[in-house]
Amino acid sequence: MQNNDPTTSNAAQGDAPNAELEALKARIAELEASNVELRDTVLREKAEIENQRRRLHRDVEQARRFANEKLLNELLPVYDGLERGLQVESGDVASMREGIALTLKSLLKIAENNGLVQVDPVGQPLDPEKHHAVSMVDAPGTAPNTVVSVLQKGYVLNDRLLRPALVAVAKE
Repeated sequence: MQNNDPTTSNAAQGDAPNAELEALKARIAELEASNVELRDTVLREKAEIENQRRRLHRDVEQARRFANEKLLNELLPVYDGLERGLQVESGDVASMREGIALTLKSLLKIAENNGLVQVDPVGQPLDPEKHHAVSMVDAPGTAPNTVVSVLQKGYVLNDRLLRPALVAVAKE
């Protein structure tokens, strides 16, 4: 039996678009909720990154402010030794030289522990990377361009030249 009632077929046809519309509305609501959730996640992540950036900046600033703390703490005994030496009223030159030599040795050891190395090239060939020749002298029995004397020692910090040694070299 065939239903020729126009109201029944229109109702069935009207239900399909309504169901599809309701499904689309549900999908939109679902996507909007997901969008809100994603937006919240992005905002939280953005805030966390900003907080990490601030912490890193603060840590770098602290490290910069106190980078020399270890070195300076090691230097305090050298200062103490120099002050004690200056307080001595009487004493002979030999004992004062000995005190100064010990203080210098202590200072050089601290510098060495912190990556500083002296460049003292006497007897070595001139190295323009580490030496600066300020004069040429006659030095019989010495190969040409060999360092004969050091006018001022040079220094290297962790394989990087801080100051070249000022040297006199043998003439050719």
